[in-house]
Amino acid sequence: METWNYAQPVRIVFGAGKVKSLPDEIKKFGGRRGVLVTSPSFVKRGVVQQLVSDSGGLLVDVYSSVSPNPDVRECDACCEVMRRAQADFVVAMGGGSVLDCAKAAAVFALAEAPASAYLNGSLPIPARHLPLIAVPTTAGTGSEITCVSVLSDHERGIKAPLSADSFYPTLALVDSQLTLSVPRHLTACTGFDVLCHATEAYWSRWHQPICDALAVHAARLVLANLQAVVNDGSNAVARDHMAEASVIAGLAFTQPKTTSAHACSYALTRLLDIPHGEACALTIDHFMRINLEHGCERIDTFARLLGYADGYALADAYTALKRATGVRCGLTSYHLDEEQIEALVKASQHPNLKNNPVEITPDMLHALYERLSRED
Repeated sequence: METWNYAQPVRIVFGAGKVKSLPDEIKKFGGRRGVLVTSPSFVKRGVVQQLVSDSGGLLVDVYSSVSPNPDVRECDACCEVMRRAQADFVVAMGGGSVLDCAKAAAVFALAEAPASAYLNGSLPIPARHLPLIAVPTTAGTGSEITCVSVLSDHERGIKAPLSADSFYPTLALVDSQLTLSVPRHLTACTGFDVLCHATEAYWSRWHQPICDALAVHAARLVLANLQAVVNDGSNAVARDHMAEASVIAGLAFTQPKTTSAHACSYALTRLLDIPHGEACALTIDHFMRINLEHGCERIDTFARLLGYADGYALADAYTALKRATGVRCGLTSYHLDEEQIEALVKASQHPNLKNNPVEITPDMLHALYERLSRED
């Protein structure tokens, strides 16, 4: 008999224009002194100043130095701002990197050890945390409703996901209007991150029926809307559907976890500086075919639910969508030598590989990277 469980503690408020309700949402849980965590671009555009002004004094400080792959030292600096402000809540507004940094800092700010001690596994992640409102500005990571935070230690060459219940935001405030200004290529990359979340959740060894249904819904939305929103970033309806897909895919993968494409993405981002979503997209269709070749029948089921004849037809559709949206399909431009390929293989042997429905061996990874090194 199959057994499974499902839990989702994050309250979700979804809709165009919902960011205006932020002060009211803060008051609902009694927040008085908050820190806003964001990226430099929102300061330059005046969005931060407007948000702080509209908060009526509830946001008392800002940390805006989050980089695209947040380092543990950035997380420590963010913690220090929270401590100095005597913050009793946090608002994170930005893409996945901002949300991940803020989620970790909202926990580590109440502890004494630096973030690096948790990233390298020296210490267990504390249970105490500051309440956090997550306001995503891309339709991509789903970080606003997950218990995962991805951090890097650039000095030690580490990029890895951390997972703990204390990382769950208190509230996800999802406003698709905030994604209207996202550039074309970033829209494509984050959209593929959503598609990979849904796909990997469905074929994960730890799949379960609620997450299966969410994965199908999210994947269907991406396949129907990603090319439209890449072609026309002002398409408000397609933006709304992609924002919905991002949230739903986040719900889909939180418990089954991601698998092979994400395992490789950490290596590709760290060693070749490929954006996360694009790094996931690079291998997702290849792993779909590998899993099919080794007997993963669930992919055929997933494909038929999405309107395709079988898993191979779905893999071909993913490849075509990558080309149509300008997402990287190969690694020829890097002129990889054998040493670099071996480094990618080693770095890709990440724990997420164990979630894949079939065993992915170092030889299989080597063959994959060899092939990608010859493809555009």
